[in-house]
Amino acid sequence: MATDHVSVTIEKQGLQSLIDILAKRGYRVVGPTLRDQAIVYDDIARVDELPAGWTDEQDGGTYRLQRRDDGALFGYTVGPHSWKRFLHPPIQQLWKAARSADAATVEATPAEPERFALFGVRACELHAIAIQDKVFLHGPYVDSHYKARRDNAFIVAVNCGKAGGTCFCVSMNTGPRVSNGYDLALTELVEGGKHRFVVEAGSDKGRDVLAGLPKQPASSGDLDAAKKVTEKTAASMGRSMKADDVRELLARNLEHKRWDEVAERCLSCANCTMVCPTCFCVSVEEASDLAGVESSRSRRWDSCFTMDYSYVHGGSVRSTTRARYRQWMTHKLSTWWDQFGTSGCVGCGRCITWCPVGIDITEEVAAIRSSEPQ
Repeated sequence: MATDHVSVTIEKQGLQSLIDILAKRGYRVVGPTLRDQAIVYDDIARVDELPAGWTDEQDGGTYRLQRRDDGALFGYTVGPHSWKRFLHPPIQQLWKAARSADAATVEATPAEPERFALFGVRACELHAIAIQDKVFLHGPYVDSHYKARRDNAFIVAVNCGKAGGTCFCVSMNTGPRVSNGYDLALTELVEGGKHRFVVEAGSDKGRDVLAGLPKQPASSGDLDAAKKVTEKTAASMGRSMKADDVRELLARNLEHKRWDEVAERCLSCANCTMVCPTCFCVSVEEASDLAGVESSRSRRWDSCFTMDYSYVHGGSVRSTTRARYRQWMTHKLSTWWDQFGTSGCVGCGRCITWCPVGIDITEEVAAIRSSEPQ
């Protein structure tokens, strides 16, 4: 925890008080829970809905839940869901129209200011939200639907106590310790038969909520223990990527033979873009009722891996798997800098875990790098 902020400790039951306070303030509390043999984000109302005593095993194309030997509530890494499904939902109606005998009306779908409390946000995910803020809020066109959700969000972050087999946030300077962008930050301590959380407020909203929790000042021992949690996690990353020059590396290797090699394995299934917390591509589609009286336009998550995404009159711009994979990876790690002044990757490892054939973005970068004279 940052030493210039006051830190406190709360017991496990204090988390229930936190959930209750947020719910009473009108927030829809969303956090990690067990479903379909995975840890996913969904509505929660009780601490016992959190995945106590569970962890995950992740590798290329592999995700399995396992029991821990303690009752840790956040003793896992990240699963198939990212927080973008709440801030940038998979389907969003844009407008609707209706026709009558003598007139037609078109009405834009108003932005709904839903109040989300995102509970259990990791450091890499905070960076992912900040990246999507650049896309939807900080450019010449502001997305009103995203803004309505984002402006009303309350973020409870969690410092990572475990590195997954596909994590490489240290390489991307995005974790495992949170630095900013949160309202409250938790570090879970399970040791010596005690289960407690070191808590720090990162905003006025967070300090206001923290004031209502049962708590006590954090001791120097608590702060040292919290620091060691993330230090241990940082030292046990499952993957690594030399990222300081990857932008230039990929830019000068657009015709590398590795693109053909990865295309032989890639299924163009779009899993990597669906689980990625920063990918934002959408398609727009219209629908009408059978009577031809009402119609609407909606946007839906799409992917640069689908053939139709780059379709223009006459065919698709990227008609091969080679071209589509290259587009995704070079955009994520290279040309994203040109658009938004940052990398589009936060090192969460989801694209590796949830690729059916285990394609590893860190391995692809390393292969291209190794072919160049050292």
